[in-house]
Amino acid sequence: MLSKNEVKYIQSLSHKKRREEENLFIAEGSKIVLECLKEIPHQIFRLYATDEYIQLHQLAQDFSDKVIVTEEEMERISQLQTAQQALVILKKKSVETNKTINDGWWLALDGIRDPGNMGTIIRLADWFGLNGIICSEDCADIYNSKVVQASMGSIIRVSIVEKNLQLYLSDVKVPLVGAVLGGKEISAYKFPSKGILVIGNESAGIRKEISSLLTDKIMIPRFGQAESLNAAIATGIFLWELNRPV
Repeated sequence: MLSKNEVKYIQSLSHKKRREEENLFIAEGSKIVLECLKEIPHQIFRLYATDEYIQLHQLAQDFSDKVIVTEEEMERISQLQTAQQALVILKKKSVETNKTINDGWWLALDGIRDPGNMGTIIRLADWFGLNGIICSEDCADIYNSKVVQASMGSIIRVSIVEKNLQLYLSDVKVPLVGAVLGGKEISAYKFPSKGILVIGNESAGIRKEISSLLTDKIMIPRFGQAESLNAAIATGIFLWELNRPV
């Protein structure tokens, strides 16, 4: 049975400040918890699961630091509207970009504030095998429960860092390719073998001080009347073109 203090502690991790203090975050759901048990058991601070879930999964049975909870207790500690059968508290992983930024492709996100878009972009980065994501300081918190859920487990695999984007990008030595209205049509652009793809804010796009750093500006041509594309959808199109066989 969970104590009141333990319930309060888990609930406190719904707040960004608390997550940063503890260097922990929460992931929920049968699938993502199983992925964590398979891929990053060393990052799991503690597993909370119903007896039914534990009996169904050998990895959960074998994991030592676990707490069996009732469905009612899971509802109390869940950050979701509908509680799942399992929840893990995870340690955040440290990422060093300086050693790997010169190889392959990274995403740079400038002011992506919608948690759903952020989670979907993380999932896309995982699908297309990017090296990682660099977020501006005003992006949605990647450890927000909505972001974690929208990433569908990809957050445990994708390297993500938060930087002062203008300062960071002004110092890199690889091509900076930005999604900009009025840029070169994507079908006519040949992506280099490495670089950073910059995606801007959902409504404002890439801010001027970062746009001035771009080495190439590209766009997705419009054929209908929509004013703009969802940031995550646009990212998916750019990443497909980046990876498309010639």
